[in-house]
Amino acid sequence: MLNVGLTGGIGSGKSEVAALLAAHGAVVIDADRLAREVVAPGTPGLAAVTAEFGDGVLLSSGELDRERLGSIVFADPDRLAALNAIVHPLVAELTRQRTEAAPADAVVVHDVPLLVENGLESRYDEVVVVDAPEEVRLDRLTSRRGMTEDAARARMASQATREQRRAVATFVIDNSGTLDDLATQVDALWKALTSRA
Repeated sequence: MLNVGLTGGIGSGKSEVAALLAAHGAVVIDADRLAREVVAPGTPGLAAVTAEFGDGVLLSSGELDRERLGSIVFADPDRLAALNAIVHPLVAELTRQRTEAAPADAVVVHDVPLLVENGLESRYDEVVVVDAPEEVRLDRLTSRRGMTEDAARARMASQATREQRRAVATFVIDNSGTLDDLATQVDALWKALTSRA
């Protein structure tokens, strides 16, 4: 089994790379998806989040209001640390379970947005960083995700810099071009990864 860490700043196109790798046959474990699972209604994770942040972070449906919670934690590093202290151990356990369930010869791609911020690079055999210039990422966040420029810049500023990410990369995918360019790079990446598995 080859464990690959996949990361990139918000708006870099990391999810697209994960999807392309999955299409090649990678087992993708998405940390964001797991983070949503561990705070689903009725879970101990959601109970812990509401105990810490109050019922104001819940929607009327009982689900977590991710936008409301995001506006709290991304404006205050201490509140972000409190949230991470709840969610990260739960995600780590679910990740362990999913990794153990993968075939022994699998290329397991761990899609981890905050891999660098949390110093997790040593957990992986290879680290793939999806990179794009700040202006490109900003445009994607405002035009495709509907974020305000201020919100997008705040989210970007709360993450590691491009230089910090690239410093831990085994492979860098440049996602400043077209989808065809991206697919070509991911094809080459897959060949490199499978040769190491």
